Amino acid sequence: MRVLMSAYQCGPGMGSVSQIGWEWYRRMRERASVTLVTHERNREALEAAGADGDVMFIDTEWFAGPLYGFASKLFPRSQHSVFLVSSLDYFVFDAAAVRAVRKRQRAGDRWDVVHAPTPVSSLASTRLFRSGLPVVLGPLNSGVEEPRGFPEIMKADSGWTSRFRAPAAWIGALRGTLARSALILSATRATDRTLPTSCRDKVRRVLENGVETDRFRPSEREEASQARPLRITFVGRLVPFKGVGMLLDAVGRLVRRREVEVRIVGDGPMMEEWRSAADSLQIAERVHFLGNVALDEVSQHMAWCDVFCLPSVRESGGAVLLEAMAMERPVIALDHGGPGELVDDEVGRLLPAESHEQVVTDLARTFDEICGAPGDWAEKGLRGAVRVAERYSWDAKVSEVLGMLEELAVEGASLQTRRSDRDLLLPTDR
Repeated sequence: MRVLMSAYQCGPGMGSVSQIGWEWYRRMRERASVTLVTHERNREALEAAGADGDVMFIDTEWFAGPLYGFASKLFPRSQHSVFLVSSLDYFVFDAAAVRAVRKRQRAGDRWDVVHAPTPVSSLASTRLFRSGLPVVLGPLNSGVEEPRGFPEIMKADSGWTSRFRAPAAWIGALRGTLARSALILSATRATDRTLPTSCRDKVRRVLENGVETDRFRPSEREEASQARPLRITFVGRLVPFKGVGMLLDAVGRLVRRREVEVRIVGDGPMMEEWRSAADSLQIAERVHFLGNVALDEVSQHMAWCDVFCLPSVRESGGAVLLEAMAMERPVIALDHGGPGELVDDEVGRLLPAESHEQVVTDLARTFDEICGAPGDWAEKGLRGAVRVAERYSWDAKVSEVLGMLEELAVEGASLQTRRSDRDLLLPTDR
């Protein structure tokens, strides 16, 4: 089967969505003939990773570079807002990609189906249906509503920029991609709500992320006990909505009665502010800010902990939760967005997301519970690993989607044959 894969974001070690694009590409090309259409900025990372197949690089840096610079100056603390503004480049990229693909088709190149795994937002969908091929969008993951109980976090994260999503949705409707797609892979119920009702019959549930089970795999753990500190790990960008400030406040309360140690893995504009917060709470010696680390080191820091905590108030996916679960670590998250569909009492604890004070109180109480019943929480970790193996490994996900693409390819070939037979009929036979 010949797959034309459009992945605007695609490259190992370049961020969460780019990693998603890379995983789809490298795993799909092991089982099908894949032509990748991606942005020029991904070239260096792809070539370093050995992507020596058929790759079409589309260069729109003349537009993307100045746009990113403008957005970074406008929103110095909000990577989310910078991303929203910078995403306008995708429409320029997609238009250029359509022209490049049609040029190759005129030269004789042929494909059976289009798969567009990135971007993961339904607001930025491809017009490659103009190639005449069936298009599979996603898995898409978008539509997470702004949390109402955290005004201070959303103000720091320039949450007002989310108002631009409505005009973007109108642009998407005018582009006609959702209506003309053959299949739409949706990761969450929130994503479903962003899709027109007329498209619901072609929606399939597929999580956008997967777990690299050869990297994130069950590992030995030291039994949590009163004899040593409770170990907590966070992994993510240090931006306001990740909620690390609430984790620090909870640890500040916990240290009055429990020994605790925290590792914060990641970097971002909130690094210095949260370091200062740890100093103010007098927990600086217990909280270790490690900055960005290599992917292999991420798994080591997850293996170190007794519990993985992601107190994000606006998380569309939650891949790090699945990675921690794959390593048999129980997880704590907030019931808003993607984590609400991944975490429950079987594998950890899903806390309400109502207010700063409520989250801090619930986190401190949950950490106390772990210290009092370490065996029960170790069992949650074991169940999490089983769940990941059954539902969320990349191999299982690629097999599922590849089956869908093959069905579409067969249907497309059958339709083309019927059209050809019809064209061969004499006028008197029609």
